[in-house]
Amino acid sequence: MGPAPTDPDASAPAPHDRGAARAAHDAGPGAPPAATGRPVLTGLSLDALRALFASLREPAFRATQVFQAVWREGTTDLAGLSTLPKALRARLSEAVEPTATTVVEAETSEDGTTKLLLGLADGARVETVMIPEGDRRTVCVSTQVGCPIRCVFCASGVRGLLRNLSTAEIAEQVLRVRQRLGARPSNVVVMGMGEPLLNLKHLAAAIRLWEDPAGMDFGARRITVSTAGTAAMVDRLAEEDLGVHLAVSLHGPDDATRRRLIPTSPEGRVQDLVDAAARFARKTGRDVTVEYVLIEGENDRPAHADVLARLLVGRHIHVNLIPLNPVAHRPELHAPSNAAAHAFARRLEDAGVPTRLRSRRGDDIHAACGQLALERAVSGPAAPAPRSGDA
Repeated sequence: MGPAPTDPDASAPAPHDRGAARAAHDAGPGAPPAATGRPVLTGLSLDALRALFASLREPAFRATQVFQAVWREGTTDLAGLSTLPKALRARLSEAVEPTATTVVEAETSEDGTTKLLLGLADGARVETVMIPEGDRRTVCVSTQVGCPIRCVFCASGVRGLLRNLSTAEIAEQVLRVRQRLGARPSNVVVMGMGEPLLNLKHLAAAIRLWEDPAGMDFGARRITVSTAGTAAMVDRLAEEDLGVHLAVSLHGPDDATRRRLIPTSPEGRVQDLVDAAARFARKTGRDVTVEYVLIEGENDRPAHADVLARLLVGRHIHVNLIPLNPVAHRPELHAPSNAAAHAFARRLEDAGVPTRLRSRRGDDIHAACGQLALERAVSGPAAPAPRSGDA
């Protein structure tokens, strides 16, 4: 019997520029492999799974059966792979770890928003949020344990960046929601804990797992990657040719405002970042979204709207305005009044910038990313959520 494929998730990403290098240094080592040294099943592409079955001297169709059971049906219990002979299930369980995460805690808001706190093999915790809206079920995915960017309004970066997530740890977040819903969610937004483009290697592999037609068969148009990074990082995402949408976390229309709200943001001018977003739009043929969290007295004035409009008009970029979700670690920050938020949106629209004012979701369960993980790190775990089928 030949060796099983090695886990590709053990290496840290190479730094991309001076700002990214600083963040990568803060991150320390990359995502660890499974404690046993075995590859994690949910981190293996179909080709890698075929190679594993070849090493077991089994035909390639067995790999397809397992891949489909995991990604189409949500099966993560190897004993539940009923399409495999019992003896082969036993051999497979010796060759791989089935999963990289467990659901430690789940909270559901009155508006239906559900937050999952996921436990990782090394004891770390990350969050995944499912947001219902009409017929849509959107999964908000994390890419790092903590975050190096440290936006003043976000709990994810309070403790800094501990490490990158592995391919399996990223990909499984959608799988955990699929198990909870009993069906594939409709959309994925990579907007949770961490800066996605500082973990692009593992994120890209996870996206290709979601998109594989033999599995979940997620359309690329239903996946959005959000970044607070630099122009160079956006250009590298374009080179991956994943077909996904891009959202840029801007939050300030000028360098001084953005630096105040994102004090450790990767180096680079707002103008350069917007130029890169416009290049991404031209390359992909898809409009880019600018995300802009409205904070009273910080970035919500008419003058801010005018500068933002001049920056974005005519560039195939539209704006999502998001009133601030309250965060416990910064009680002095508040969302603007509804009237002020609507006035900001109207000012952008009148200037010719397509704009959507989003409603806040999940306030009663602290659904802004990183809050539950931070709370549990400080106060200790709540009682474990009931587990069903390892979901």
